[in-house]
Amino acid sequence: MSRRHTPSWLRILGPGLVTGAADDDPSGIATYSQAGAAFGYTQLWTLLLCLPLMISVQEATARIGAVTGHGLARVTKDYLSRRILLAIVGLVVVANVINIGADIAAVGAVLGLLVTVSVTTLTLAFTFALIALMTLVRYHRYVRVLKILALALLSYVMTALIVAEPWSRIATSTVIPHLQWTSAYWYVIVGILGTTISPYMFFWQASEEVEELTYADAVGKERRTLRVIRMDNATGMVISQIGSWFMMLTTATVLHAHGVTTINTAADAAKALEPLVHSFPHAGELAKIIFAVGVVGMGILGIPVLAGSASYAVSEYAGWNEGYDQRVRDARGFYGVIVAATMLGLVMTMIGVSPIKALIFAAVVNGMVAVPLVWLIRHLSSRADVMGDGASGPWSKRLLLTTFVVMGLCALVLVGSLLHG
Repeated sequence: MSRRHTPSWLRILGPGLVTGAADDDPSGIATYSQAGAAFGYTQLWTLLLCLPLMISVQEATARIGAVTGHGLARVTKDYLSRRILLAIVGLVVVANVINIGADIAAVGAVLGLLVTVSVTTLTLAFTFALIALMTLVRYHRYVRVLKILALALLSYVMTALIVAEPWSRIATSTVIPHLQWTSAYWYVIVGILGTTISPYMFFWQASEEVEELTYADAVGKERRTLRVIRMDNATGMVISQIGSWFMMLTTATVLHAHGVTTINTAADAAKALEPLVHSFPHAGELAKIIFAVGVVGMGILGIPVLAGSASYAVSEYAGWNEGYDQRVRDARGFYGVIVAATMLGLVMTMIGVSPIKALIFAAVVNGMVAVPLVWLIRHLSSRADVMGDGASGPWSKRLLLTTFVVMGLCALVLVGSLLHG
């Protein structure tokens, strides 16, 4: 379809949609699935709570990039101190490497469901193939194809509509919080917040808005307005949360309701899709195939976002040339960080930790790291000397403060429950 015949509403979709899609990376799939399996419908309310919070944070980061023409790390360096920036970059790099390692491990594990080759071999092959893609192929070219793979996640929606669901109970659980004062419950809650409102998304979207500006200027195209950016952002976040809600709902119905409360392997998680494939004759191993395609597709989509956001942060701190649309020879430092972060993640997979547990742990780490970063985003996006007329209005400030308070309190409750466990 040519650009002339592309619907106007579709043309506005860009960094917001990609960021929202990448939010349902393997870490997100594992966390939402474990939440549904362990606690049934009782954590569905977190996804409704997270929606306005994640929209407010991502809108602010996108606005920072679009208004200043710089990424989040560069703006921090220009208007705050290098010491603060160094601490922020350190937190983001550590959190992203952990997340990359967990995602790589998960992709290797699900590939092991499909072929009779050792998981180690599959993990190594996937990692080096992905590094080749990230360094040799422009991300924006192959991401269009990867979005098709992400459609495998619609299998959760289809499964939820096939099985008998207690919809009145589900509706109640979605809008009314049901709290349990156990460390296990709050561990998953912080994981849900961390995989939904993730630090890597902050740096990624701000930097991608800068790349949108650069591209528009280079080809003589009109720049995206703040209205378009907000529509793109809100659309991406809504789509992301709908997918997350159905993941949790499906695992709650198929697994938790039948006594499966712990997901230890990729095969365990794939069982959530069995009611869907049983609707087809001779389905065989179709559940595992659908699950694997979804995880692998989201891994290939999400890991470049994780590695790229870490590299944007480091490159902006160091003053290097940056961007996935740059050639390797023109941005050696940027691509060097991407390769290093991915290889460190690969090393993490070799220590024998359960991929599912690693994915949920990565989400919890993100939930902790995001707290100070949300405060930073609120501070920068509200400053008139940074943002000019694009500074945050009252509602944006309130929502960002609410996000900071909610995530901070949940993290404190988790720490308290662990200390008194």
